[in-house]
Amino acid sequence: MRVVVAPDKFKGSLDAAGVAAALAAGIRDIVPDAICDLIPMADGGDGTVDAFVASGASAITVRVSGPLGVPVSATYARDGAAAVVEMAAASGLALLGDGLDARRATTLGTGELLRDALDHGATRIVLGIGGSATTDGGAGALAALGARFLDAAGTTLEPTPEALARVARVDLSALDARLRPSAGSGQAVDLAIACDVDNPLLGASGAAAVYGPQKGASPEDVAFLDGVLARLAGAMTAATGRDLRALPGAGAAGGLGWALASACGARLERGVVLIAELRGLAAALRGADWCFTGEGRIDEQTLRGKVVDGVAALARAARVPVIAFGGSVELAAEPALRARGVVCVPIAPGPLALHDAIVGAAANLRAAAARVTALLPSSRTDHGG
Repeated sequence: MRVVVAPDKFKGSLDAAGVAAALAAGIRDIVPDAICDLIPMADGGDGTVDAFVASGASAITVRVSGPLGVPVSATYARDGAAAVVEMAAASGLALLGDGLDARRATTLGTGELLRDALDHGATRIVLGIGGSATTDGGAGALAALGARFLDAAGTTLEPTPEALARVARVDLSALDARLRPSAGSGQAVDLAIACDVDNPLLGASGAAAVYGPQKGASPEDVAFLDGVLARLAGAMTAATGRDLRALPGAGAAGGLGWALASACGARLERGVVLIAELRGLAAALRGADWCFTGEGRIDEQTLRGKVVDGVAALARAARVPVIAFGGSVELAAEPALRARGVVCVPIAPGPLALHDAIVGAAANLRAAAARVTALLPSSRTDHGG
């Protein structure tokens, strides 16, 4: 029996590597010689760097500019020529607590993380853009990579929304050559943005209107920020010849993905797709008997591009049946997941207080995996796969 074990973290309880280890232990309790390919997964958000480090990638910690300029220590993962970066580590809401300032917050530190990864030889970078504190249109990140934002008099502006209200021109002549698209030859580095929303940059569904309030923006700030992003979009279009303000996902993370797509040719994709690609999940699934996956809560959100759904899509393509383990499983989500080839299994042995469920997650996962494995035929030929 060969099982690909590719779960997400159980937030607040176990990281993805811990979940995978518990599931594999349960499988081997029943089939001691089972081959378990452990591939801890993530969706590009919180925990993505941790998942790669737990699987053997190097944790690289650097001092960078925080969202309001105060230096912070931020960690990204490096595995050979690949790097995985979370913008929240440098430009995240969690770094500010109650000290939110929507007009001054900048992605400068995220750009510094990208530059460090490039300087250490990364030729493939996945950037997760969840949890941002910023609505600067990615200007800070581009500034760290060599771009300049100029007012009508040619003066370089600080890459904060407050200053960018005067932007008249974007100068990309000194943009890091490793990220600069060149005609006919692509670019030296593949930069992919893990983005799971489809908001445009501007307007009622855009970065400022939808996400600004959670970053401390008042109604007046939202109107101001939307105007700044519109000025930036005009200047960026003039500089690049590409108008991507309506690109699905352009409004994520205050426009960071839009900026990197516009200036650097970055691609925006679902986070779980990018992580699975980097992990080599599709290749691992070929010829497997079963795929075990899971996440802390399996519900209707699972169907919208979370790890279980993304893993199931690849498993379905490889004709591998999927068992998904959840700390809780919402009944309403089960029919749709079943139609996608996923059997859902709640891991709790009975009603549990939240604290007990969290503390007992590893043991409950192991026991649930053992119960399921005892019911499974030992190979795909046994069940017609």
